[in-house]
Amino acid sequence: MSTAPMGPAELADMTGQEIGVSSWIEVGQRRIDEFAHCTEDRQWIHVDVERAARESPAGGTIAHGYLTLALLAPTGMEILVPRVRAKQILNYGFDKVRFLAPVLAGKRVRNRIKLAAAEDKGGGRWLLSLENTVEIEGSDKPALVATTLAMVFG
Repeated sequence: MSTAPMGPAELADMTGQEIGVSSWIEVGQRRIDEFAHCTEDRQWIHVDVERAARESPAGGTIAHGYLTLALLAPTGMEILVPRVRAKQILNYGFDKVRFLAPVLAGKRVRNRIKLAAAEDKGGGRWLLSLENTVEIEGSDKPALVATTLAMVFG
């Protein structure tokens, strides 16, 4: 893909192609603990390091699935903002989310995005359907796959 920003109509020509890969983000215990605090989801598998080391099938604490899902926002914007010429890009929702593998505390993840569809909604609006694959560094299995929707205002 060209590094020059494209309008939504130009981007539509890339349907079926990868449009970018984000930087790696470390999912450390502090991030997990802060997410647990914000969401009041303090299950031991996420926040009790000693117990998780003893009892968890993963061998340690793991990130909340919704924490991993929340990382689609910054990684998606990292990929879209410099590549898409738009007045505004809004989160429009999800079509599908699947959690495939746990993210152990201390691991790094990144998002690989492919443009699944681009639909002209008229009035300068385009609805993008984006296939996100959140990869775990050193793992063959992704943490999650999700189809997100973004409304782009050209």
